[in-house]
Amino acid sequence: MRVLFVTTEMDDFVRVGGLAAVSAALPRALRSHTDVRIMLPGYRDVIEQLTHIEIVGRCDPLAEMPGCALGRSSTRDGLPVYVLLCDELYDRPGNPYGDESGQDWADNDIRFGRLAAAAAELAAGTLDKSWAADLVHANDWQAALVPAYLAWRGVDVPSILTIHNLAYQGLFPRESLRRIGAPESSFHIDGLEFYDKLSFLKGGLVYASHLTTVSSTYAKEITTSELGCGLEGLLRQRSNAHELTGILNGIDESWDPRYCQQLAQPFGAGDWDGKKANADYVRKQFGLAVSRGPMFGIVARLVHQKGIDLVLEAADEIVGAGGQIVVTGTGEPAIERALMDAHRRRPDSIGVAIGFNDAQARRIFAGSDFTLMPSRFEPCGLSQMYAQRFGSLPIGHQTGGLAETITDGETGFLFEKPSAESFLGGVKRAFSAFRRTEQLNAMRLSAMARSFSWNLSAACYNALYRKMLAS
Repeated sequence: MRVLFVTTEMDDFVRVGGLAAVSAALPRALRSHTDVRIMLPGYRDVIEQLTHIEIVGRCDPLAEMPGCALGRSSTRDGLPVYVLLCDELYDRPGNPYGDESGQDWADNDIRFGRLAAAAAELAAGTLDKSWAADLVHANDWQAALVPAYLAWRGVDVPSILTIHNLAYQGLFPRESLRRIGAPESSFHIDGLEFYDKLSFLKGGLVYASHLTTVSSTYAKEITTSELGCGLEGLLRQRSNAHELTGILNGIDESWDPRYCQQLAQPFGAGDWDGKKANADYVRKQFGLAVSRGPMFGIVARLVHQKGIDLVLEAADEIVGAGGQIVVTGTGEPAIERALMDAHRRRPDSIGVAIGFNDAQARRIFAGSDFTLMPSRFEPCGLSQMYAQRFGSLPIGHQTGGLAETITDGETGFLFEKPSAESFLGGVKRAFSAFRRTEQLNAMRLSAMARSFSWNLSAACYNALYRKMLAS
């Protein structure tokens, strides 16, 4: 079974959020079932890290989208990767979606329309003459129009669109329709039109053969007005037709503190001295005071969705009760500034590192007693899984993947509402557990025993792929 996996991030080369981790791990877990090949834009970071790229085809210009070449290469462990080569669209500083100041690129409609149109050609077998796809698996709004281009070209290849976060929809002015070569007839309420704008994501929701999202709870939540982002009617329709499935993400096997070489000291379940060595290292690294109190870690994108403002509101109470807070991540400038202000007020108790470094993130999970995840919504979430494997008990809002992967009172703490009061209730329960050493260690052992293997997720996707091809 030949599967084309279209994404805009992959941990091997470029990372912005959780999509990168999924794109690196899920295709690898699928390899025993399928001939799965990844397709990525040819960002500077991707090109620099691939040792050999063979040109296998060329795309003609389409509307205002330039012509481009398709290269084929592979990861170090042999996973095939197609790279869309077009310097004017992808060879830029900043991240895959915006410039170094965090502003979205003005031509993102063309950049990701070009990716989707080329992916449809590759799937149809007209780009790489030696390979065509039996099925396309597209991810998030940037690749959501692959199913649409397949339909517009009359290519009979089934498609799956995975919604990693419904809040990011790829909205553009109506003129983008012409810029990306989409038919005028597609711009209506049952097509790409969304409140008089063009929505890439809605196009995928309409044209994909099947929709998935990254937890069963989130699959239900996005059919409600609270979390449906204006698309709940369409999603309810797809759900009622059994065309929306929630499949929980996993984490890769490198998240094992016994063998993780990036830690200050590897440790296993029950080796609390080893965990304390990581806590001491993190305190020293962030310039925090020596403390016998709990350390609360945050490894997250610093955006409104993640509820960082709730942490800031509770920070004085956490510090006043003897806790310390350590944060790493990047995101909205206002949230980054607020965190740095909090650090300047209490440098002995609040440590902040703006940026993302995988080794540092792992050491924070290993050293912290608790991981704060007060997300307003969380489609799946990976940090709570990483945290449990490293003996850091997550404190999470009872939503999405957090509700599915945290066992309240056993492997972490759940609170009901995304409010400061409800969040503090979870924090107080954590302080109470910290003071009861026997309870704390029992919870740590339960958390570290959890398995979040990708193999189960891959088996679910494989079954869905085969069901789609059979029908």
